[in-house]
Amino acid sequence: MAPQLPIRNVGRQGLKASVQGLGCMGMSMAYKDLSSTVTDEDSIATIHRALELGVTFLDTSDVYGPFTHEELVGKAIKGNREKYMIATKFGNKLQPNGPMAQPNMCMKPVRHR
Repeated sequence: MAPQLPIRNVGRQGLKASVQGLGCMGMSMAYKDLSSTVTDEDSIATIHRALELGVTFLDTSDVYGPFTHEELVGKAIKGNREKYMIATKFGNKLQPNGPMAQPNMCMKPVRHR
């Protein structure tokens, strides 16, 4: 069994997360070369391995991909969502046309559920 990472409190609401997280941006954009042979299955395997090692904090965004990355993370943690803390970005208004979506800040109030 792999050694587990220490867990820390996050804020005062009872949330807990591993001291080390996994930034997932490179799985669908930025560092991923378009000619790369890295597949979604490879990325999901990477997330699974991080989870095996005790990572409970995953960082994602709808900007990554764009529009597809949160779905990738969702596939990787399906059936175990309650075990993980997911950080995401919001407030971006994305333009789906073009080689790279350009984020523009949305200044409308956001209602949290």
